[in-house]
Amino acid sequence: MSEKRTELSELGEFGLIDKLTKDFKNKNAATIYGIGDDAAVLERDEEHYTLLSTDMMLEGVHFNLMYMPLKHLGYKAVSSNVSDICAMNGTPEHITVSLAVSNRFPQEALEELYEGIAHACEIFNVDLVGGDTTSSVSGLVLNIAIMGKVKKTDVVYRSGAKENDLIVVTGDLGGAYMGLQILEREKEVYKANPNIQPDLDGHDYILQRQMKPEARTDVIAMFSELKVKPTSMIDISDGLASELLHLAKASDVSCQIYDDKLPIDAKTSMTAMEMNVNPNTAGLNGGEDYELLFTISQKDYETIGANPNFTVIGYISHKGEGSHIVDKNGAAIELKAQGWNHFKD
Repeated sequence: MSEKRTELSELGEFGLIDKLTKDFKNKNAATIYGIGDDAAVLERDEEHYTLLSTDMMLEGVHFNLMYMPLKHLGYKAVSSNVSDICAMNGTPEHITVSLAVSNRFPQEALEELYEGIAHACEIFNVDLVGGDTTSSVSGLVLNIAIMGKVKKTDVVYRSGAKENDLIVVTGDLGGAYMGLQILEREKEVYKANPNIQPDLDGHDYILQRQMKPEARTDVIAMFSELKVKPTSMIDISDGLASELLHLAKASDVSCQIYDDKLPIDAKTSMTAMEMNVNPNTAGLNGGEDYELLFTISQKDYETIGANPNFTVIGYISHKGEGSHIVDKNGAAIELKAQGWNHFKD
């Protein structure tokens, strides 16, 4: 091992993945696309590819059981994986679930977790087909692997954005982040005085966005109905700014977005302002919205422009221009990824 020590916080999740996997070469003809997108793409049959992805959630890192019910956790874990399949313009089919669990959890607790998993499987039409269970010295670790399919003519990668394409997002942004802020606030109040009941009134929408996010399988159906195929796509798990920069890097382009175009729900805005957070900061950097960020050719604007599920927030530009967010005064501010970083202190 080298004597040099590089802190993981210097690399971040994706920088670390790049370093660890740069020397791996695909050896099997069935591997169409490996590391570097929301899911791997594997040969299946004459018309379809198989999509494969996996995601891990750790207690104390990705969730806090002081306020996250196990049933909701099970649902969210499946939904976040389904979102990766959606980001490839695919349909989810099968999952496996692996658990590492400490002896502080009784059978009944794990049954509650699996109730959430089962509900998500029902909603997203996914089959649970296997998994693994082992002991943990502390806490709960939940890992889900997911398989799906996509027509070969429909698969969408992060790398397909072209200059002058329009940048589009589904739904609204920042709600999951503000829901987390409310939960964290009430956790601290409870720790200071367990006799005080949590004040969650009026926050139903943003709490649901955090605790029970819905993967946008409906949008994939819309693309088919509207006969629109995005030129590139990624799901919004780590924050809009972070995902925009991933997409731009993969496509070897830059992006320009407008802060007055970001779709922020009124409940999200009100809560953000109450907590002295800029609503657009929540939308840009919050993460866990599990909406879809995609680009389309300008010729498709008339097809999706009036659809309330979609908001055009900017356009793709030449790589040399750099990526920016344009404020209400017309000033272009460099776009920086300030969302979730797995290895930041």
